[in-house]
Amino acid sequence: MNPEPFDIQRLLSALPLFSDLSQLERERIARGCRLVRLARGEMFFRVGEACEAFHVVVSGQIKLYVSSPAGQEKVIEIIGPGRSFAEALVFLGQPHIVNAQSLTDTLLVSVAKAAVLAEVERDPRFSLHMLAGISRRLHSLIHDVEGYALQSGMQRLIGYLLRDVEAAVGHGSGNVSVSVHLPASKATIASRLSLTPEYFSRVLHELETQGLIQIDKREIRILDVHRLANFESH
Repeated sequence: MNPEPFDIQRLLSALPLFSDLSQLERERIARGCRLVRLARGEMFFRVGEACEAFHVVVSGQIKLYVSSPAGQEKVIEIIGPGRSFAEALVFLGQPHIVNAQSLTDTLLVSVAKAAVLAEVERDPRFSLHMLAGISRRLHSLIHDVEGYALQSGMQRLIGYLLRDVEAAVGHGSGNVSVSVHLPASKATIASRLSLTPEYFSRVLHELETQGLIQIDKREIRILDVHRLANFESH
């Protein structure tokens, strides 16, 4: 059974990309939207398939990745609630250049290419929202390339653990502890950081031995944020 347009409008109003739009604007966008429900592990699209929409995660997680002919997998990005993907390809008219698979049961809003282009022509503000999303992804990719080229595996892992922490705790001194929940399996996070699962686990346990973190499955307790941040330079 198809979802009612009201349901999609309500979902759009809760998503950052659409929250600033008027009700009339959301109504127009909703006409070009559909809800997509994916079970854990379900493929959403594959490399080479036509890109006819961009997508926003309402709940769950999407893994964007590429695979080698030998079956080796490199995770490019993990997309969580409120974040969008495939916007650039909508404008370029190119097929998908990565695979997309759900890591958990996932709900998406897919916005058809025609609806996107029509709203971009109609409302410059919507164009700015789209550009902001694309720019964030470009900035993230540049940061990744910089990390691969200039940082050790240890530094990349510590940087990942601290990615959302420093802004929350500030830059003061003193012992500041905080918990970080890994959004996916350790193997998936390792691939995201271009590390082997074995090296990823070894570094985590080394940090635990140093008294910097405590590990409880996917829950990582950072015992001293500032000590961990300074450990990068050792």
